[in-house]
Amino acid sequence: MKILVINSGSSSIKYKLFHMPSEAVLFKGGIEHIGEKGSKIKDHYEGLKLILAKIDGVDVVGHRVVHGAQVFNKPVLISDKVTKEIKKCASIAPLHNPANLLGIMSCKKLLPGIKQVAVFDTAFHQTLPDYAYTYGLPLEYYSKYGIRKYGFHGTSHEYVAHEAARLMKKPINKSKIITCHLGNGCSITAIKNGRSIDTSMGFTPLEGLLMGTRCGDIDPALVTYIMKLKKISADEADSLLNKRSGLKGISGISNDMRLLEKKSKQGNKRARLAIDIFVYRIKKYIGAYIAAMGGLDALVFTAGIGENQKRIRQLVTSGLFSFMNKKPKVLVIPTNEELLIARKAYGLISK
Repeated sequence: MKILVINSGSSSIKYKLFHMPSEAVLFKGGIEHIGEKGSKIKDHYEGLKLILAKIDGVDVVGHRVVHGAQVFNKPVLISDKVTKEIKKCASIAPLHNPANLLGIMSCKKLLPGIKQVAVFDTAFHQTLPDYAYTYGLPLEYYSKYGIRKYGFHGTSHEYVAHEAARLMKKPINKSKIITCHLGNGCSITAIKNGRSIDTSMGFTPLEGLLMGTRCGDIDPALVTYIMKLKKISADEADSLLNKRSGLKGISGISNDMRLLEKKSKQGNKRARLAIDIFVYRIKKYIGAYIAAMGGLDALVFTAGIGENQKRIRQLVTSGLFSFMNKKPKVLVIPTNEELLIARKAYGLISK
């Protein structure tokens, strides 16, 4: 069975074609700058048309969908009803779900009759206990409006956790693992016995760690304070917190950790401060999650910074386990969300 995995972004499409169940990668690639000025590819339909012209036959398409809210806790066959629900979630994931839908709708036109499967980033975190996902707001905000912690990067966290258990030769359902997905977007997840029990991102991907351009945890009252102080709108405040903060905002240089490390070594104090805050936040979350799980078997680093920035890993782990009698394993595992999506799509179709 040939399964095409699509990750459809606002101006890009990444794809991998797998042969299942062998998991062999038959073809992979990406298209960028879709719909941008000067681009020959005007929309996602045209982009996918080019991709499909290179591929000899597709049996199933698997789509990464960022937000499934509480509706989707597992992969689903895409139908008109599912498409409507994904659209509903666009209001709480405006940067992601509309782009994911463009990929789904384009495939529907280009591959009529071919089954499509949606795999949701939020699904893995649907096992969070209520005391972990409920915010300290009046409870009707959850019951009426679905305002709660959802968490993201779930497919990545799930994949590397299972890989960690395999490498340790320990059953996932008897393991305590913390996974650190550190890229431009960053999140940490506590995984106890194969289930996500807490995660750093929240209702949106803004909560939690300091990230490339996102502020992460701040006092919520700061939002209205800054809006009044700078006389800006809600959309402008959202842009400030999501696009002009984080490593980039603190350093005043870049959201690229490689460049910040270079500048820090050269004596740039703002670059050093950005790195210090980044590392400190990660350490705090890891410590909290060790307490929440009552121990730790493995700490896993993945994604761009997690996999490639050795110095950041050293700073995070320095003194981190000094209170523990038995030190956990520290692993670097490249994430492979596309493979897990292919596995889930294959598992659903093969039932």
